[in-house]
Parts: sequence; structure tokens; C-alpha cells
Amino acid sequence: MPNADLPPTQTAGTNAGWEARRQAITPRGVGVLESFYAARAQNAEIWDIEGNRYIDFAGGIGVLNLGHANPRIVAAVQEQAAKFTHTCYQVVPYSGYVELAEKVAARAPGNFPKKTLFVTTGAEAVENAVKIARAATGRSGIIAFDAAFHGRTFLGMALTGKVAPYKLNFGPMPGDVYHAPFPNSLHGISVEDALAGIQRLFKCDIDPKRVAAFILEPVQGEGGFYQAPAEFVHALRKLADEHGILLIADEVQAGAARTGKFFASEHYHGVEFDLFTFAKSIGAGLPIAGVTGRANLMDAPAPGGLGGTYAGNPLAVAAALEVLKIIDEDKLIDRSNKLGDTLKARLNELRSKAPSIVDVRGPGSMVAVEFFKDGKPSAETAKAVQTFAQEHGLILLTCGAYGNIIRFLYPLTIQDEVFAEALDILEKAILAA
Repeated sequence: MPNADLPPTQTAGTNAGWEARRQAITPRGVGVLESFYAARAQNAEIWDIEGNRYIDFAGGIGVLNLGHANPRIVAAVQEQAAKFTHTCYQVVPYSGYVELAEKVAARAPGNFPKKTLFVTTGAEAVENAVKIARAATGRSGIIAFDAAFHGRTFLGMALTGKVAPYKLNFGPMPGDVYHAPFPNSLHGISVEDALAGIQRLFKCDIDPKRVAAFILEPVQGEGGFYQAPAEFVHALRKLADEHGILLIADEVQAGAARTGKFFASEHYHGVEFDLFTFAKSIGAGLPIAGVTGRANLMDAPAPGGLGGTYAGNPLAVAAALEVLKIIDEDKLIDRSNKLGDTLKARLNELRSKAPSIVDVRGPGSMVAVEFFKDGKPSAETAKAVQTFAQEHGLILLTCGAYGNIIRFLYPLTIQDEVFAEALDILEKAILAA
């Protein structure tokens, strides 16, 4: 319990004291970035237990598009908590689940009937999308892409295209999962190379008639905020149709207005994905995730084959319903584009002074800056930027296969003056590095 004698920004103890207790009692496998401890947060700002203030450009790894403790979300959750907190939807259903399923399905691109399933985490959403694809096609093979991140469960690890730290020392991965190159011109992988990689899989590893689905992040998250080129996505859809393969869009990090569209898949005009996974900012900090997609595919698993005790928890559902209202009423999709354009312009202005910047990219507010040194990816530069920023009150995240990328996941509700303050710190951090 907080100490009532301390200011509202503080709780008993020190950051150093709690850090010592953490290291003594929690396993090292749960990696923790910061050594300070949160006492309270509001919108884009966090105060630690010693009263220090930080601007949050990590957003709980993409969970807080609507900011910390959004008062409308808090009110919606409190109202629901006073009614009931849990029944298990599979035992006693509730209307909020159905209403949210309707609203998410209506927002998903694609001119076909859709249905929606709710679970609790992004990894669960991915696993259920694979289950649905396998049940619908009668096939087992899944093709994911290099540098992808799809979760820390065993199937999530198998789908993820990065070994360290996600797969280290965890033994054999589930079978019938394959990886193809993800197009990345900065690192020498063209669209043609990526498509040729799929054809090599078909020739050397798996008959396309055994492939249930491709799973693709329209914008890679942990992989480095690389957006899949439109040419590649169109070719992938054509290839999927040719072989009866489904196309899954993993929108766990890219969804809920982050890319300047509600779903990142909306950027690909003329391409219809079959299934979509979503999580993170749809719940504004409460754990909810799900799959939406073609109704006939979603109905493929038998009754009881999908679900979970906490799946579609009523508190998280109430939060998600309010999230959808706020995104529309506060025009956060437009704001995502405006903030992202401002950030990218500022970063591009720095390139003449900071030659280590080799790329500034990303749709909407899913923005990244990538650093090279002596012609090679430089994790040291990215870490130096992150460290300087943290020391001056700005929280940043790195990502990418080489750890040489800073990604930006600030709340879309951030105040203009706080955003400007953060960009000033960021500029100083990059120049210092």
C-alpha cells in the first residue's frame, strides 16, 4: 500500500531498494529495461517512487496508444467492475463481448462476412489464428518471415524469426513452421529475393499443398518497424490464392490507429487478408486480444476448440469498447499521421548532423530510426541514444535483429508541449551519440 504520508507521486522505499528486492526474487529471464519504479502515470508521463518524471515513448510496448490512465477508460472499467468482473464468457455470456466482436469485425478490411474471437494476449491470438487456419484448410504448414515476432509461447517462438533472446536454451520448437525472407532493401533483401525464398521453401522443404497459411506483420514490430512493400503483399496474396493458402495479418503491435489506419492492413489497397490478430492498444492497458476474419474460416473449429477462462474478460471488453469510441471521437487516426510526420521531419533534419542515421521510416506513428557505423548496423549507437534519453527523462525502446533501431510508441493522445519537449531530448540524445 502507498505510504499516506508521502506525496501522490511517491510510495515507500527507493528505486535502489526495490531493484535489489526484484533481483533477489524474480528470475533474470524476465528482462527489465529501467531501474526505477513507477508510482503513477498520466497520458504520456510517468512519475517514479522518488518523484522523478519521465516522458513515455515506449507505451508499454505499444499498449498505450490512448495514454496512461485515460479517464474515459478508467470510468468505463470502474462502471463494469461495479456490475461484474468475470463469468467466463463460455459459461455465462455477456452483451459487451458480442458488441465488441461486431465493432472490430466491421473495422477489419475485406468485403466479406466476418466473425471475431477474443482471448487475453497477443501470443494467444496468434496461436488461435493458426488453429483456425489449420482447421479450415486441413493443412498443417505455416510460413512466417525472418525477423518476425509472434510471441513467447512455444508456437509463438517457432513463428518468431529471431533466436536471441527468444529461443535460446528452450529446446525443439513445434514442427511444420517455416521461415522465408522478409523484404528489406536496407539490408539487401529485395522483393524478388523474398519471393524467391518462398519458392525455395516450396521446392526444398514443404509442398505448398500442405501449407495452411502465411503469417505476416504488415509492419514488423520487434523486427525493426519495417513495412512490407505493397508489391510484396500483392504478390503474396496472389501466391496464396494460387495454392489455396490463407493470409494472416498479425496486427498485435501495428493495430488500433498506430500506423495512421485502424488496421495496418488497410494500407494495402486491393489485398484481402483472411484473418487478423489484434491486441495491445485495443485494451488500453487491460489484457485483451483476438482474431477476426472470414466467417466461414472462423467457424471451422468445433465448439469448445476455441476460448479460454479469461478470454474476453468483461473489464477488458469495457475498456476496448471505449477505446473504439475515443479513436473516432478524438480523431486519433489523423493525429497518428500528424505526430508521425512531425517526428519523421525532425529526424530527417538531423541526418546532416548525425551521419549514423541511415533510415527514418514508418507509416503514421509507427516510426523508427536506424543507425549504422562504418557501414554496419550499430547497436552501440542506438543504446547510447536510449541511455542519454533515459538520463534526461525520456523512455525509448530499441529493436531489430541487430538492436540498432530506436522505435517510437508514444501515446497518440500526448500533449503537444510534451511531444515537443520529448523531441528536443531526442535530438540532444542523437547528437550526443
